[in-house]
Amino acid sequence: MKDPVVHQRVDPPDEPRTLPASETGLAAVLARGDFRRLWIGQIFSQLADKFYIVLMVFLIAQYWVPGDLGGDTPLAEAAAAIRINLESRAQVITLLATGIYVANTIPAVLMGTVAGVWADRWPKRSVMVASNGLRALLVLFAPLALVPGPQWLGLSWGYWALVLMTFTESVLTQFFAPAEQAAIPLLVPPHQLLAANSVYQATSMAATIVGFALGDPILRLLRNALAAVGVPNGEFLLLPLCYGLAAFALLGIRVEEPPRQARRVSIWQEIGEGLEVLRERATVRTAMLQLVLLYSLLAALYVLAISLAAAIQSLGPTGFGTLLAMSGIGLALGALAMAQLGERFSRRLLATAGLGTIAFSLVLLGQLRGSLVLTLVLCVLLGLGAALLAIPAQTTIQVDTPEDQRGKVFGLQNNLINIALSLPLALAGTVVSRYGLLPVLWGLAAIALVAALSEQPWRPS
Repeated sequence: MKDPVVHQRVDPPDEPRTLPASETGLAAVLARGDFRRLWIGQIFSQLADKFYIVLMVFLIAQYWVPGDLGGDTPLAEAAAAIRINLESRAQVITLLATGIYVANTIPAVLMGTVAGVWADRWPKRSVMVASNGLRALLVLFAPLALVPGPQWLGLSWGYWALVLMTFTESVLTQFFAPAEQAAIPLLVPPHQLLAANSVYQATSMAATIVGFALGDPILRLLRNALAAVGVPNGEFLLLPLCYGLAAFALLGIRVEEPPRQARRVSIWQEIGEGLEVLRERATVRTAMLQLVLLYSLLAALYVLAISLAAAIQSLGPTGFGTLLAMSGIGLALGALAMAQLGERFSRRLLATAGLGTIAFSLVLLGQLRGSLVLTLVLCVLLGLGAALLAIPAQTTIQVDTPEDQRGKVFGLQNNLINIALSLPLALAGTVVSRYGLLPVLWGLAAIALVAALSEQPWRPS
């Protein structure tokens, strides 16, 4: 028999607050020692996640893709058997890297909600420390993949071992994310949640930019520096170091959680309870839909950025990363602004402003495509709008979700966001090829504008 779950409804009013500057903003939230340790743990953990992907591609290029492909290699024969024509080294690296990406994505799409249930059942600090500690131990075995051995489908067993390792690493990551998000409201008071989430979003974006931009140079620097003193394969030390530092920082956190009562319910029943929170609480449901919409728009932008860059003579299609980096800068700047000023405004109005800014940016990106300066400015503006939407929505979910259900809700959120990121990546390129860039940008802008109007910004808070 399912145990009754009683949620005490305490929806705080969503209205701007006037508080002393010493109690709000970036400095105030970082002055809290436990949140600061969580933030440091987040930095090292998220950097390690990005460095992990970079290391996998680095190893593929160094050890499994020969400089001279030749048509009679086992890999070429295996690819031909499944009707894939490998004509260049870059194609081979991309193909093998895709296997790593798939292994990293499957747990993110399938396991987020289940991991969220366990994040509610176990102490948050223990989940976060164990996740990073186990990942640090796991990646210590990566050098064994270089040991010669049998082949399968034209590739050494070591490559397939790394695919399996990536899958396991991603599974452990799914436990860290909901526990981290659910811990934030336990470490800071409600009036500092907006600033805390601003720090979280800015750090996530910075880790993505730094991790992917500097991962390869850092790996090569470690490899060459340690080789100079007689230590081979120094690139393998980066991941255990980052995950280990994350676990060490999180170990010092004191999270005061109410005692958990033993409940004889299945995981699926607890997932149902998380869905019940969305059904009962319109604010949480709306905020979740806003995040799903935002990440769908951003995922589509990843694909559309190639066409936008192709229209700019000084960039070309391969320069799409510049446009994504500018949107990342805008998101980071918006997050910092929200940390300092966000508490002065209603979260509903901030979300409306964010959606409106995104719609405005998408329309002008279509109209002004081909202009480098204006496109870069609009990408920054789009990132700013994303921050205005994402941070209040995340704060609303944290505030309005019962404490004992946060892990489940955040696990479900991670599931939906990963799906929202995956589908546009698969569809956007096809839609642009059929209908053109301008109609797609206008269509996305229309969706954002309808979502902004659905917030009824004219309604009093």
